[in-house]
Amino acid sequence: MKFCVYGLGAVGGLLGGKLAAAGFDVSALARGKTVDAVRRDGLKLSCGGGTEETVRITISDRPADLGPQDVVIVSVKNTAIEAVAEGIAPLLHEGTTVLSAMNGVPWWFYHGLKGVDAGKPIEAVDPGGIISRHIPHARVVGCVANLSASTPAPGVVAHQPDPKFTVGEPTGGASSERCRTILDALVKAGLDAQGSPSIQQSIWFKLWGNMTLNPISAMTGCTSDLVVGDPLVRAFMARCMQEAKAIGSRIGIAIDAAPEARF
Repeated sequence: MKFCVYGLGAVGGLLGGKLAAAGFDVSALARGKTVDAVRRDGLKLSCGGGTEETVRITISDRPADLGPQDVVIVSVKNTAIEAVAEGIAPLLHEGTTVLSAMNGVPWWFYHGLKGVDAGKPIEAVDPGGIISRHIPHARVVGCVANLSASTPAPGVVAHQPDPKFTVGEPTGGASSERCRTILDALVKAGLDAQGSPSIQQSIWFKLWGNMTLNPISAMTGCTSDLVVGDPLVRAFMARCMQEAKAIGSRIGIAIDAAPEARF
């Protein structure tokens, strides 16, 4: 099975590096100094500040250099997904699966949800349906990453122990052949990977905390423990989360938890 990681940052680098170390055929698309560093020195992984592990993968900044893949792991920032969509065609064959491992609401989020127009693009994410035309919903398997990782230098991924990955079909469940194949590969690579009965719910639950905690952390420069530990700020975030919980229920994503559970 051939895997290609589109975006060799912290999440993509960790996934690609672990899969390559487990013996899978892995290539990657990246830009600038990352391409040069990985070609020269390999992709380096470091867990918890310990010994680095180096793997060799094929890397390029041109999709045409890599050719069709069985699974394309898209792990770029949301601001880059339109460019990825417009350039992804050389990586796809008829049966290629696109594993969407991105933060935020993805372009395919409405696909499979009840109570919304699943055929209507989310304009804030996919204006005019540009991304959906290049990467149709039928190709997509969703992935949520819960981890602490960074790229301290080009071609280097530093991560904390026990990263977790949740995988699922946009239409529900993770029992499809392609989900089972991906989950089996991630487990073989030594990763904690599980299927989700509703990948949109898994995404929304992660966002439920991120959409309130992250902006406050960015504006104040405070770490999560200080933000959550302040009674006034904690109460404000809880009110915001109750509003987000109500929005989720309107589009068929129920969260059976209180803000304190997410904190």
